[in-house]
Amino acid sequence: MKNELSTNLVLKVYEHIRQNGQDYDLGKQLEGITAFSDPDGYTIYLKGSGVFLRFGFHNTYHFEYDKESQKQDFVKKLKYIAESIDD
Repeated sequence: MKNELSTNLVLKVYEHIRQNGQDYDLGKQLEGITAFSDPDGYTIYLKGSGVFLRFGFHNTYHFEYDKESQKQDFVKKLKYIAESIDD
């Protein structure tokens, strides 16, 4: 699998959503992306735009989506959130 996402990006966005997002059923939500983790905290999840991203131990991750356009939109949102943190 080619490395489509940097670990830094995923963790940075996850933490920003957890700290600044609004409470949501599963966790916290910001800019249409929901962030939550499993009970032990070893696996984190980001969900939005019809995409489910599981990011786990040893920086491995797995996308679930129906259309490539959903994944592209999801990654754009992650990058947008990351850029807003740096502003």
